[in-house]
Amino acid sequence: MTPGPSSVASVLRLRDEVRRRLRGLFEAEGFLEVDTPSLAGEVLPEPFIDPLHLELADGDRRFLQASPEAHMKRLLAAGSGPIYQFARCFRDGERGPRHDLEFVLLEWYAPGTTLDDTAGLLGRMAAAILGRERPERIGCREAFRLHAGIDPFTATPAALAEAAARGGIALPESHATGTPAERFDRLFELLLAEAVGPRLGHGRPVMLEAWPASQAAFARVVGDRPPIARRFELFIDGVELANGWEEETCPRRLRERIEQANQVRLADGRQPLPLPERFLAAHEPALPEGVGVALGFDRLVMLAASADSIDAVRCFSSETA
Repeated sequence: MTPGPSSVASVLRLRDEVRRRLRGLFEAEGFLEVDTPSLAGEVLPEPFIDPLHLELADGDRRFLQASPEAHMKRLLAAGSGPIYQFARCFRDGERGPRHDLEFVLLEWYAPGTTLDDTAGLLGRMAAAILGRERPERIGCREAFRLHAGIDPFTATPAALAEAAARGGIALPESHATGTPAERFDRLFELLLAEAVGPRLGHGRPVMLEAWPASQAAFARVVGDRPPIARRFELFIDGVELANGWEEETCPRRLRERIEQANQVRLADGRQPLPLPERFLAAHEPALPEGVGVALGFDRLVMLAASADSIDAVRCFSSETA
């Protein structure tokens, strides 16, 4: 529910206070605040995220950005150095206590850093905003074994489905179709959302790391027994608050992953999206290695207010705007 007139001022003050503390933290860390377009001719294709788009008077199509990632990486490739922004983002079909069609992402990129550095920054952020201690770092293998009773690095799609059934998790019909790799990814994400994630970060924040390579997104993959994606998700009180990774900078590998994302979209009956050629071209001179992170600002304010919905800490929702 959107706050009533008596609480609007308190919501505005809380959002302002959280934003000011974050700005102070990033300024002290040497970051520059930037702004990038919300409407653009390109969007990063993702398997399970549908962007909103507009048809212009001349028939051209523009996308409302689901994340500022593409434009911020173009700034990095142009030599911006460490940057952050509070970005208005848009995703079709996403509405719930922690989701909306329009929301605010705090996104940052830190060239020359690793997940070790990121853990320190997240710890300072958790202390400054929520009074929490530095995150505990747990691998996907350990977390899935503990909370879902299965090793995601050795499990087959059938074994993941059995683990979901043991946990009383209903399987959507879509999870029984597609290639084995597609079924694995859907079932992994279902177990993460329903069995693992809600049990993480109660008391002390948890940084869930060392993901299966198929879940890499744009993360760097290391090793081969098994290959591991250098990505993470941050959980506080069972809420997924942030995700990020050590960036894959090879344009060829990124193109392959984007093409794979479009293949998944096609298999799910959704339209493929145009390849983001400007984004890929920015990697040709060599995007600097480092870490990028996206954090749900509305969720962070929700946690700061001990609320159970982002609507409790916003003055407008997609229904009331």
